[in-house]
Amino acid sequence: MTHDAVGLEVHGSARALRFADGSTIATHAVVLANGVAYRELEGPGLAALVGRGVYYGSALTEAPACRDQDVHVVGGANSAGQAALFLAREARSVTLLVRGDGLGASMSHYLVEQIEAHPRITVRTRTTVVEGVGDEHLEGLVLRDVATGEKTSVPAAFLFVFIGAAPFTDWLDGTVDRDQRGFVRTGHDLLVDGRPPGGWPLDRPPYHLETSVPGVFAAGDVRAESAKRVASAVGEGAMAVMLVHRYLGER
Repeated sequence: MTHDAVGLEVHGSARALRFADGSTIATHAVVLANGVAYRELEGPGLAALVGRGVYYGSALTEAPACRDQDVHVVGGANSAGQAALFLAREARSVTLLVRGDGLGASMSHYLVEQIEAHPRITVRTRTTVVEGVGDEHLEGLVLRDVATGEKTSVPAAFLFVFIGAAPFTDWLDGTVDRDQRGFVRTGHDLLVDGRPPGGWPLDRPPYHLETSVPGVFAAGDVRAESAKRVASAVGEGAMAVMLVHRYLGER
């Protein structure tokens, strides 16, 4: 049976996890692998078509189905740019929808150059998706010009959305160090001028996946600067278990 975690307490060498049902588990090590929630588009038809043409944070696994199809990608950061380039290998056309005035503000220059040079990729700025059209599968989109409010209907078989994600880490507030977006900092990212963060009680620096609390590790999407890919998360999970054993061996 699963329970929602609502708090993490440090009592000497013990790490106590509190759950929503009022129960508590005391342990010597914890691995945080609770993932993220991808931010979703709002509008009629979009929620009903998730997994049937509308996808969040996914591109690689669906790319073969996009062969000779009209594909749209929402987002202006590197993940959206990388997805657009990858999908353009199979798709008939890829339209990158960006809410802002251009790609330069949030996307690496090398990606911008590749996208602008690609013959099957079109960038549509100052545009948002406000509706998904289709019964069993996505057939079209309604787009809105954010400057004028004008709406346009376009054919679309696939929509891939990369507008960020929110980690499930509010319950760690005051215990584990996180970045401004709530992702858990680990390892080298915790160092200040090459030294462990204030309050770090051990003679060694934090291990690669170790948080600001010794014995508490983070793996996968919840970790700051992680790759946000399934294969990477699986690898980090295996590494975290290895580091847990190393940590317990120090006691």
